[in-house]
Amino acid sequence: MRRADYDTRRHPVSRLIVRVVAVVAVTIVVVGGLGLWTVQRSFPQTEGEIHLDGLEAPVTVTRDDAGIPQLEADSALDLFAAQGFVHAQDRFWEMDFRRHVTSGRLAELFGESQVETDAFVRTLGWRTVAEEEVAALDDVSRSYYEAYARGVNAYLDSRSGADLSLEYAVLGLQNPGYTPEPWSPADSVAWLKAMAWDLRSNLEDEIERALLTTALEPERLAELYPPYPYEEHPTITGGAVEGSEVRQLQSAGDPTPDDGEAASGPLTEDAAEALTTVRSALRGLPELLGQAGTDIGSNAWVVSGEHTASGEPLLANDPHLGPALPSIWYQMGLRCATVSEACPFDVAGFTFSGLPGVIIGHNDRIAWGFTNLGPDVADLYIERVVGDESELDGALRPLDVRTETIRVAGGEDVEVRVRSTSRGPIVSGISDQIGTIADDYREGFGEADREYAVSLQWTALTPGRTPTAIFAMNAARDWEAFRAAAERFEVPSQNLLYADVDGNIGYQAPGVIPVRTGSDGTRPQAGWTSRTGWVGTVPFTELPTVFNPPSGYIVTANNAVAPRRQGPFLTADWDAGYRADRIDRLVRGLIDREEPVTAEDMSAVQADDHNAVAERLVPLLLELDATGPVDEAQDLLRDWDYRDDAASPSAAFFNVFWKTLLDETFRPRLPDGLPPAGGSRWFLVVDRLLDRPSSPWWRDDAAEVDGLDQAIGRSVRLAWEESTRLMGTDTTRWSWGDLHELELRNATFGSSGITPIEGLFNRGPWATSGGSSEVNAVGWDLPNGYAVDWVPSMRQVIDLADFDGSTWINLAGSSGHAFHPHYVDQTDAWAANETRPWPYSRAAIEEGAVDRLVLSP
Repeated sequence: MRRADYDTRRHPVSRLIVRVVAVVAVTIVVVGGLGLWTVQRSFPQTEGEIHLDGLEAPVTVTRDDAGIPQLEADSALDLFAAQGFVHAQDRFWEMDFRRHVTSGRLAELFGESQVETDAFVRTLGWRTVAEEEVAALDDVSRSYYEAYARGVNAYLDSRSGADLSLEYAVLGLQNPGYTPEPWSPADSVAWLKAMAWDLRSNLEDEIERALLTTALEPERLAELYPPYPYEEHPTITGGAVEGSEVRQLQSAGDPTPDDGEAASGPLTEDAAEALTTVRSALRGLPELLGQAGTDIGSNAWVVSGEHTASGEPLLANDPHLGPALPSIWYQMGLRCATVSEACPFDVAGFTFSGLPGVIIGHNDRIAWGFTNLGPDVADLYIERVVGDESELDGALRPLDVRTETIRVAGGEDVEVRVRSTSRGPIVSGISDQIGTIADDYREGFGEADREYAVSLQWTALTPGRTPTAIFAMNAARDWEAFRAAAERFEVPSQNLLYADVDGNIGYQAPGVIPVRTGSDGTRPQAGWTSRTGWVGTVPFTELPTVFNPPSGYIVTANNAVAPRRQGPFLTADWDAGYRADRIDRLVRGLIDREEPVTAEDMSAVQADDHNAVAERLVPLLLELDATGPVDEAQDLLRDWDYRDDAASPSAAFFNVFWKTLLDETFRPRLPDGLPPAGGSRWFLVVDRLLDRPSSPWWRDDAAEVDGLDQAIGRSVRLAWEESTRLMGTDTTRWSWGDLHELELRNATFGSSGITPIEGLFNRGPWATSGGSSEVNAVGWDLPNGYAVDWVPSMRQVIDLADFDGSTWINLAGSSGHAFHPHYVDQTDAWAANETRPWPYSRAAIEEGAVDRLVLSP
């Protein structure tokens, strides 16, 4: 079996670095590698003592056998300064790369190939918004960010070049003049914009729906976007929504026929072309949380103490993001030697390198988890533009125009013109604005002068309070303080799950979520009329929240938050709820049995790889006339338990069949570039169509297919041929893990296409269980083949009765340094669905200590 047969992905950033690394690769081959000394010289000092300017008192950094650091300081400022220093020790290249992405400055690192990427990010203005948010920080929060930056810069003062990371040695062969600049608070805050971007919800669905109007009748299009199955799959609140009455979509009246041109009817050719350019630009952007797509999501659930062995709550969480090296998460503990109002932190969990505080985890009183709420917080508008003016309500109004200068390594500076309407930046045709001079204003307003453009309105482009929410959440002591912190967590909107040592459990939906007029946000709208757009935001007091529900548990898995027509309108594009339904069933089963729920039970649920669509399809396949490959397929699937286990031949064949069924049934009828991606929406599409065996989707005159049974039979035969091509003729040697492999690729140099470079930074592959829309959400994107595209990026189970009894695991390791022992040292356990003990108390930390470093003034 050759991986190239089914894996055609190349990371958008790394694919464009080929020109940079070509010279580097030749150099490495000639000199026999950069050498062991070069590789190891960037490894951090983890024992002894290091003097750190700016500290008020010594800070201890204790690391366990996985290199996970626990920091203890006398003051909050020392604590965050030490966090910045330790993050930089292990992950500075990652931090430096991220800040170049978020500020639109990749071309400064990698040259002219990155100019278009930089132009798009500059158009969005992430860095500008981050700087505005820093300026608005309260004094205490600002002091934390500044302390963190001091710690990072203290590390930069002690090292440079290859002493910082191996990547700088590689980069230096092509860009020898590059020196990292000092870290600033805006570098940290800008990362929150990238996080919001990768969790931006249904922007791609908006574009896809609009483009599909050019190829499909409204009835067929509606079948590809079925509504959430409220009667079959659970909602997070289950009807126990606390808050005000239902807030329905507002409307300013019936849209005029002109409005409907973009709102509901087929697109004009020019508008479709503009949307296509936006779609291409979105795909070319760096994906800092991994590949965005249908399986970006998460699982989290909490069980109250009335159902647990300890008598206190258990909380589980596993965010689903794209795999990357280094790991997206960085495990860490932050402890004030004496917890007080001045130093309120005693927190441990998962952090982001480059950002102070703990994102997900627990302190000595409360625990919390995140899943993506997924509200529709970004809308596209089709704009009628004439030169540097746009039409609104029949009149031309000036666009806001600014010029950005992109510095290019090894080349001349490039000027980019950024144009914005009152709603937001114009994100189509950005390449046409690179290095061009503004068109002269045109006289008159004729059809021939008008062009179509696409603008973006997105909540993250307005300065908010999220940079302060992290500290408030880390220091929260009870439910009310946690909710107060959640109110500040405006972008990205997350499902927040809660438990505390007093036995309480809760759920809160936070975020800035728009209220619209004239649409539900599922399609790009007419930008030339004020009858479409945002008319406000949902007040925090109206967002769904639940505290100590009668059921004694809460499940969140990107499913609909509230029952139909309860609570405010958040989105029309929920995950279809297969993971939520499975978790709900498993948790209820644990509660209903005689034995109480344990932390081990929670981890077992995280590892569940039941395939819901297989449970629906296989019985139909077994009813087909047993001839040829169909007979062999039936023998293989007859006793299958529908689990996508890595060793399973049945799982291997079924997933080839599933891909084949979608490719043969739907792909030929969809426009180029819009193939079925799989995932929960396509599970639901097929589930609904199985009840309509005579649907036009099951007919293909060219293939002589008429009806559901023939469509399934044909796909079985084609899938059998494909399976034997990929895995051979001996079905006993087939395994899902041979197809469903995880390769961890470095986010910058790891997908260059040049073997020596990739060998330095990439690791794997690992055979994996799980699949799309399964609890063990090791997902895959059908157009890319069977290899892993999304993963549970970490797993945690927190025991509120005994924090030292909690467990955690990271996808890779704590270190961002290739060849370091902690680069991927957790991946074997992760792939086997195993977890590590999570020491929290001083006694447990001391018992597991391997290295101890003192940072002294």
